[in-house]
Amino acid sequence: MSYEVTAIKKRPQNFDQIVGQEFIVSALKNSVEQERIAHAYLFSGPRGVGKTSAARILAKALNCEQGLTTEPCGKCTSCIEIVEGRSFDVIEIDGASHTSVNDVREIRDEVLFAPTNFRYKVYIIDEVHMLSNSAFNALLKTIEEPPPHVVFIFATTEIHKVPATIRSRCQQFNFRLISLTDIKTKIQEVAKELNIRSDNESLVWIAKEATGSLRDAYTLFDQIISFSGNEIQISKIQEKLGIVGVEEISKLIRLLAEGNINQVLKVTDGILNKGISEEQFVIGLAEYFRNLLFIKHGITKESFLGCSFESFSKEIIDSFSIEQIEKALDLLLHLYRNFRFSLNQKFELELLLSRLGSLEKLITPSEILNTIQTLKQKLQTKTLKTVPEESETVQAANRSHIVVPQDILKNIIDTIGKKKLTLASSLKKCTLCKIVENDLMFFFQEKDAFSAEFVMGEKTILSQIASQITGNKMGIKVEILKENQTNASAADEEENIIKKVFKGTVIKGD
Repeated sequence: MSYEVTAIKKRPQNFDQIVGQEFIVSALKNSVEQERIAHAYLFSGPRGVGKTSAARILAKALNCEQGLTTEPCGKCTSCIEIVEGRSFDVIEIDGASHTSVNDVREIRDEVLFAPTNFRYKVYIIDEVHMLSNSAFNALLKTIEEPPPHVVFIFATTEIHKVPATIRSRCQQFNFRLISLTDIKTKIQEVAKELNIRSDNESLVWIAKEATGSLRDAYTLFDQIISFSGNEIQISKIQEKLGIVGVEEISKLIRLLAEGNINQVLKVTDGILNKGISEEQFVIGLAEYFRNLLFIKHGITKESFLGCSFESFSKEIIDSFSIEQIEKALDLLLHLYRNFRFSLNQKFELELLLSRLGSLEKLITPSEILNTIQTLKQKLQTKTLKTVPEESETVQAANRSHIVVPQDILKNIIDTIGKKKLTLASSLKKCTLCKIVENDLMFFFQEKDAFSAEFVMGEKTILSQIASQITGNKMGIKVEILKENQTNASAADEEENIIKKVFKGTVIKGD
């Protein structure tokens, strides 16, 4: 018997063997059991997920010699002819090579004749989106009101290219990508049947590379068997297919975390000399940082990571923050997008690795803002605590001025607002507040002279509240500033705050 590839040998022969499409299987079974057969079905979804297989199984279920059944026997003449593709009543058409109106006219003429041997005449048109607009239009009437013995089953990977007029005349079923776990399980079953030993990492890698397509997984499995023999090992896969292993990338990332760029570049050169392309190397790095990001967010499932959680050491996980990992991913993806415009991909890669070595020094804008806010809070707290002590220092320093933090003025306004709302409103118009020796001075602009006079009339109560807040006995003074004095005082206060926060001096230009 001639060799048969795994994808064909393991093609589903009944509804229960279809992997990862439980809803569609259930709906089709119910249709058959209740004898509610639609005249047209539209199966859409990615490649290798069971669309054509489901169409053939449905054709067998409709034409099995046992009658309408959800479990076609697979042994009768009808089932065998459908499987072997030699039935006159189940016609499979490749939409890519039958795109013209004339091809559709032939179908339209043929559907008028009753099935030769079967119960239903079934037309399976694969890649139906490849039909021309004229061909689609020629199909409209036929699929809307076909003879009762005809069933159309369309399959496509690009549902958006199928006209709405066609979609509205069909029962639509959208096939999903198959999960990594299901693909791994099926590959494991095939390996066991063939007496081929395989490690878990190899099976996970095959399932991950299949990207949701079981047919792709079977094809990759056959390729790996061709050079692995009876034992599949991840190390041999990496060596033969030019793939960067998790162990090599882990070593590289650990060196990056340490900032050892010298060794990073040497290890990278060794990896590239094995025949691994720069693009594949960047893909491997990006996948590793993506997995680190998932782990940082608490996701450790193998189906998400594409490898076992144990492959990532705690040392590496703790070496980077989420922001640093996101920045590394952004740089890697940007480099990958720009590779096609690069003069030398290796130079670009080495430059990126040098930059990644400085990830630990990365400061995000939010961290800068938080640091400034913390410094300002510390400065305000320190000033508030030292106000009583500075009063004595002021006397020794010949009546030098100390700026009162705005929190003190706010506390005074909040306290007074509970008793005298009008007085609190007048204080809110205060432009500047200072302590001069044991006097608390309020400065108002000329336009707020009325508020200043009102505050002067309430000096007694203000003195009591100010004394409670500052811890010293305070007098109250009110002054009205000219416009130029107001601007100068505000500028001086802002300048003092800037000096204290950034611990520097202000350099004024001409």
